[in-house]
Amino acid sequence: MKIQTKYFGEVEINEQHIMTFPNGLPGFQNQKQFILMDLPDNPVFQILQSIEQETVAFVLASPYQFYQDYHIDLDDSILEQLSITRPEDVRVYGILTLNDDFEKSTINLQAPIILNDKKHLAKQYITNDPNYATRAPIVPVGKQGV
Repeated sequence: MKIQTKYFGEVEINEQHIMTFPNGLPGFQNQKQFILMDLPDNPVFQILQSIEQETVAFVLASPYQFYQDYHIDLDDSILEQLSITRPEDVRVYGILTLNDDFEKSTINLQAPIILNDKKHLAKQYITNDPNYATRAPIVPVGKQGV
């Protein structure tokens, strides 16, 4: 299947890799099907691209790349919604806000994207955990030159 993408133009995708967000994403409730795309030569960042609207795409990264002690507890309703039965089927990503000055770029730790790789189901999970910011630096504070 061919789709138009925000960052890569027209690409061929494998329909078996399409992730379904049953409720869409906050602010994008009508966008329910996405594909996770690798950035060439960059294993840290990925693109979550809507297959329905080319302008809807998000840069993602695992929060564990920047915050090794990051931890979220998924409640039973999330486990059920995403048909999660095994921890190894789950991937967690944060949406990045990139800045021209890369050291000022941020990751949303408070509302991670939870993916069930096995069932191809996903959800943005809003944790409301006061320990996690919606705009956490992706460069450790000690390395920001502050």
